[in-house]
Amino acid sequence: MMADAYKPHLSGVTNYIALNKRYLEAAGHEVYVFTFGDLEDGDEEPRVIRSPGIPLSDTGFYLSLRYTPQARRLLQTMDVVHVHHPFLSGRLALRYARPLRIPIVFTNHTRYDLYAQTYLPFLPEEMSESLLRAYLPAFCEAVDLVISPSAGVAQVLRDLGVKVPIEIVPNGVELNRFREAQPLPRAEFGWSSQEIVFVYAGRIAPEKNLPFLLRAFAGVAQAVPNVYLLLIGGGQKQSEEELRELIAELGIERRVRWTGQVPYEHLPAYLAMGDVFVTASVTEVHPLSVIEAMGSGLPVVGIRSPGVGDTVVHGESGFLAPHDLAAFTAYLTRISLEPERRREMGHRARQEAEKYDIQRTSQIMLAHYERLIFASRPQQASLGVRLRAIWERMRR
Repeated sequence: MMADAYKPHLSGVTNYIALNKRYLEAAGHEVYVFTFGDLEDGDEEPRVIRSPGIPLSDTGFYLSLRYTPQARRLLQTMDVVHVHHPFLSGRLALRYARPLRIPIVFTNHTRYDLYAQTYLPFLPEEMSESLLRAYLPAFCEAVDLVISPSAGVAQVLRDLGVKVPIEIVPNGVELNRFREAQPLPRAEFGWSSQEIVFVYAGRIAPEKNLPFLLRAFAGVAQAVPNVYLLLIGGGQKQSEEELRELIAELGIERRVRWTGQVPYEHLPAYLAMGDVFVTASVTEVHPLSVIEAMGSGLPVVGIRSPGVGDTVVHGESGFLAPHDLAAFTAYLTRISLEPERRREMGHRARQEAEKYDIQRTSQIMLAHYERLIFASRPQQASLGVRLRAIWERMRR
């Protein structure tokens, strides 16, 4: 696994890598993570290989154009390389792995078309968009397999000019911990079972469209006296300060509880306490937080867009509004006032989440790895890998 950032930086990508690493290791494979950062970072997790870089403010990302010689030599012993960021890690994969015919997989985790400025901040927006259209198709052409977590995001890649085949493989979620979670006592927050609790869980960042969400919630709070919003997550200091100022400006301090960042293992208990999961993000590729909430039995109210729109079935597991404040507010109000519909949607959401179970998705990804290894080095492939590749071809 090659990524521009890894733990202790928290994001959907780092959670995805850590979870898949653990499941593949449990199946008997050796999984390494090659990344950048402070060499003292991280816990005692084995096989995490960091190379130094220049920290980019407090984003958790580091800038570097090479690995250490030791990391490079180790990378070149891998059977397959899976890239999770196309720019820094992606270029290094092509430089270090391509000459040795090590298969390279790329998963597009990010809506680069919506915030190219995050990755190319030194260029005007129009120029960065043009460079993105020039870069991604060529990069995808150079790797062995392109993965999209959803059909909608595969179409985004097509719109950016990517012409190579794209496989759809959802990012897996460890659903058991969300299915079986015991809710936190609402009394700890001053709420009773009569209150309606909206939950947002995720990074506090500009691309999450949280001011839009807060303004919509403020409108609902004026009409529905027993509705509350629980914000779970942290982010850059500036983003957090701006959000606190907006909460005060809207006069909803008493209706919003903000936990800050919580340990991931505690998240299921917070979600289980809620009634509805809410998100206004339109930049998601494969919204793990939405799937986790659905696995907890929460219906979802979100914006119709690739990612969230690929995950939530409108009118069944939640509501999808256009990116319009009045429409989004109306759906939040509707789900607040229809308790029976809310429960039915929550039940359907839990059922829909099953397709994203990590045990299913990790097996799909493993089959792709084995097929690529067999295709690149058939003379070195074990009998088990050859049989698995034949079986996968027969199933298609």
